[in-house]
Formats: sequence, structure tokens, C-alpha cells
Amino acid sequence: MRVLNILSQVIGLTGAAVIVWGFGLIMVRFVKLEWLRMRGERIGPRREALRHQLGSYLLLGLEILIAADVLRTITHPTLQDMALLAGIVVVRTVISFFLDKELAAAHLRDLAATGDAKAAAPKPPAVTNE
Repeated sequence: MRVLNILSQVIGLTGAAVIVWGFGLIMVRFVKLEWLRMRGERIGPRREALRHQLGSYLLLGLEILIAADVLRTITHPTLQDMALLAGIVVVRTVISFFLDKELAAAHLRDLAATGDAKAAAPKPPAVTNE
């Protein structure tokens, strides 16, 4: 059990590190973009791309944190801890769902903007003869 506890802490720290790393990278790029904006350049699409990149880091970090929470609950399986885990997983899953949905929609917009309409168009469901 001690190994699982240490492992859950390492995984949790990894998830937090992914979020902090992504935030740091995006903030550096954001400051550079704002500098360009103050010099008169239009940065709207690039700022939107930064927002999506930050969303990707958040999504990955949240998924890693969920894994850490699952391991932590295995090491302390009280009813209160399991209820807390369920609440945390629900909140993080809802956040992850909407982040993922927004990123997918942005990807489709990017494909449509670059003229790759074939890739951007939704695919019809496959028809099977059963």
C-alpha cells in the first residue's frame, strides 16, 4: 500500500506539473503576442490558438490527476474517500468533456479555414448490412 501511496503522489505531482508547464509556456507566448499587438499587429487567431493549446495542457493534466485520485482511493478505501473521489472525478470529467469538445470544434474550424473542407466535414455513419 505504501508503494501505491507514493505512486499516487508522484502521478498527482506529474499532473500538476503538466498544468504548470503548459501555463508557463502559454504565458511566455501570450506576452510575446501582446507585445506584437501593442506594435499594431492583429493577433486574434494566434491568441485563440494559444487558448486552445492551454486547454490541451489542462486536459492532459486533469486526466493525470484523475489517475492519481483513483490510486489514492485504493490506498484509503473509506466510504468518505470514495464519495470524495466520485465527486472529484465527476467535476474533472465534466471539465475535461467540455474542454475536449471545444478543442475539437476549434480544430474543425481550423480545418475549414485552411480549405480542407473534406477533413472538416462530419463523416456520415457507416451503413452495415446485417
